[in-house]
Amino acid sequence: MTQRIRRRTERLPWAWFAAATAGGIPVGLLWWLLAPGGLNLITRDPALGEGTNPDVWLPRDLTLAGLFVLAGCLLAVFVTDKSRRPRQEDLLLALTGSLAGAVVAWQVGMFASQLWGAPADTSLNASVAFSLRSLPVLLLWPAATAIGTFAFSLLTLLKHGPEGTAGSVAGGGAPGA
Repeated sequence: MTQRIRRRTERLPWAWFAAATAGGIPVGLLWWLLAPGGLNLITRDPALGEGTNPDVWLPRDLTLAGLFVLAGCLLAVFVTDKSRRPRQEDLLLALTGSLAGAVVAWQVGMFASQLWGAPADTSLNASVAFSLRSLPVLLLWPAATAIGTFAFSLLTLLKHGPEGTAGSVAGGGAPGA
């Protein structure tokens, strides 16, 4: 009688990359819906509704930055889920997916503006159109994911110890005390 041994090959968890990248679509739509210069659902101030007002440009970028930080924190929570063993591949694919998701969100927001927004005369300045003036904002989603993952992993390590035991590393009784 022959026995077959099944070997489990671990594949890269591409679901993290796909989920983070696909998450850029709702983030981009939310950016256009909430930001000044877009649909402007946060302030609803008519003075901030058009991109011709230079006071709109910074809040527009900050709205996208806030959405990226929120998305990065949510992704960090899911990557460091306690019900399974976290792996470095999960984090690497989540980080690359979050960078791709940030670019997707940026492009979806600008596409939504072209599709549903009023036409903008960009002869005065290119920032009159719904756009992102500060491109380093795109790095906030992966940065928030990395920092959040680090914080959750550190808290788990401090709570359970290096071997996953229930003993605390910080503040516990020292040997011989």
